[in-house]
Amino acid sequence: MIVSLNNAKIGIIGLGYVGLPLAVEFGKQRDTVGFDINQLRIDQLSAGHDTTLECEDAELAEAKFLKYTTKIDQLKQCNVFIVTVPTPIDEHKQPDLTPLIKASETLGQIIKRGDVVIYESTVYPGATEEDCIPVVEKFSGLKFNEDFFAGYSPERINPGDKLHRLTNILKVTSGSTPEVADFVDCLYKTIIVAGTHKASSIKVAEASKVIENTQRDVNIALINELHQVFNRLNINTIEVIEAASTKWNFMKLSPGLVGGHCIGVDPYYLLHKSQAVGYVPDLIRHAREINNSMSDYLARDFLMSLIKRKINPIGCKVGLLGFTFKPNCPDIRNTKVFDLYNALLDSGFNVVVYDSWASKTEVKSEYGLEIRQQIDNEFDVGFLAVGHDNILKDLEDIKSKYIYDFQGLIK
Repeated sequence: MIVSLNNAKIGIIGLGYVGLPLAVEFGKQRDTVGFDINQLRIDQLSAGHDTTLECEDAELAEAKFLKYTTKIDQLKQCNVFIVTVPTPIDEHKQPDLTPLIKASETLGQIIKRGDVVIYESTVYPGATEEDCIPVVEKFSGLKFNEDFFAGYSPERINPGDKLHRLTNILKVTSGSTPEVADFVDCLYKTIIVAGTHKASSIKVAEASKVIENTQRDVNIALINELHQVFNRLNINTIEVIEAASTKWNFMKLSPGLVGGHCIGVDPYYLLHKSQAVGYVPDLIRHAREINNSMSDYLARDFLMSLIKRKINPIGCKVGLLGFTFKPNCPDIRNTKVFDLYNALLDSGFNVVVYDSWASKTEVKSEYGLEIRQQIDNEFDVGFLAVGHDNILKDLEDIKSKYIYDFQGLIK
């Protein structure tokens, strides 16, 4: 017998970009415990501030029924657990399920009969029932679909996006039995204004999520490849895209660096599972290769642009403008600007990085880099890597320097 909707008490495992908005929305309505192993993160949230900027201070204050903790014991009062931990890749670009497995071990220590665990982390089809649930069974001594139950509802958070928020993005749901699927669907409907789509199985829901980012990765790879073709033909890529996008069904994308924790990572999960069943998806694999190689390509193209403009690259000090993985967002996870930085260093440039959105402390800790948060005049040429609004505004006042702008962001 599963828990009833009226008596559901929510435990959120992981309070990052995905988990915190969930915890806040549920915490506005019902008893919710937000758990994270990072004590600093818990202290900041308890003080009423979210450093990821996904939730405003006022939103945190509205979650009257939400408590934050690093103590596993405080999760015991919950009967519905939602797992939102990261799903990274390792140095060999293979799925690293360590955070998911550890979260499942934690759940195994506290889960009770009738409880439901819902996974939101992006995985390959089958991971929830084949990799995670057996761990919960092992550590709890309970039997899946008899003593406890599971669901999968893939996250659709877009970091830094103030238009598409948790509550107004339609949510895919699923459950390990028809009854559980109904429960999970109804639970999310209490906070998702946009509504839900109940998938026929957990595997279908898992697959739907991983192909969302894979599709985008493949399409960006096409644009990146076209950008290299058009450069050789001496044609402006941005002008081509503007012309082509006048057709109603053209997908308008720009060339760029594909980083972050989703698009640059998730296709490897699908590649792994596909290869495990004997099929090598060449298009997906090649798209990853194209997008991963863009840092090196852009560094070479930047050098050529200096030579064409008769700017001496020897001893040239480059201002690398922007470091986060996307504009107007503080997220530095898997930012490909770091690869670009190293490619420019390998080309012999002296590089200084500017980004007011990125945390100097986090960048130093994660990448070993010292960055500046205010643009100054201590560089010879600029490389616009991330189009933060404030950087574009600052560049309006810098007319005397050459700025390499491969995305056509400077008006």
